[in-house]
Amino acid sequence: MPTLLVIPMSFSGSRFLSFPPETWSLRWYRAYFDSVEWRAATSVSLQAAAWTTVVATVTGTLAAYGLHCSRLKITKHLSVLLVLPMIIPVILLAVGVFMLFAPLQLNSSLTGLVLSHSALAIPLVLITVTAGMRNFDLNQEQVARSLGASRPRAFVTVTLPQIRNSVLSAALLSFVVSLDEVVIALLIAGGDMATLPRRMFLALRDEIDPTIASISTILILLSILLLGLSQLLDRKRPK
Repeated sequence: MPTLLVIPMSFSGSRFLSFPPETWSLRWYRAYFDSVEWRAATSVSLQAAAWTTVVATVTGTLAAYGLHCSRLKITKHLSVLLVLPMIIPVILLAVGVFMLFAPLQLNSSLTGLVLSHSALAIPLVLITVTAGMRNFDLNQEQVARSLGASRPRAFVTVTLPQIRNSVLSAALLSFVVSLDEVVIALLIAGGDMATLPRRMFLALRDEIDPTIASISTILILLSILLLGLSQLLDRKRPK
């Protein structure tokens, strides 16, 4: 309910946030699109989310495939290691990332953002793709390999088409995770590399700008759309 209240508040014509709005206007949406600072932060967030989607989806999918096919006893321990970012409090992960990136000069860089966001997204990709792998018969891939196909070619031509809905669903989740992340961004995304959630947080700290409500509404609708697509793809996944 608090989330839904933001939507009508974003159309308020008042200089202050109020519910219900006394007047209706698009002034705060215009303020967002006319602001160089907000547009720059949006650009950084979209770039980081796009690259995070690529890195996390590829890495997580390959990890899920390797762990699913492996018969080693260490597999379970590796699975736990890969999902640790979902278990550890994000603030602790943020501090660790900051200390690690400082000597490498990756703080306040797009590369640093992508790597740190990927660490949060890979566990989701791993879990989602692993669920898809469990519904896939590996004998199909083994038949392709027995007919002369290399393992990479068998994966791309046989396995990947069978689990594509799971992979696409995982990619959408990765995008949402990166786009909404704020805790790590507060520590490592400074200067020109400030993300949209970070700039929103700092703006709320100084004053309650109604522009925040319009940006929040856009993010809410985008997140709902992407998660809805993720659920749709999950339903189409072979059972």
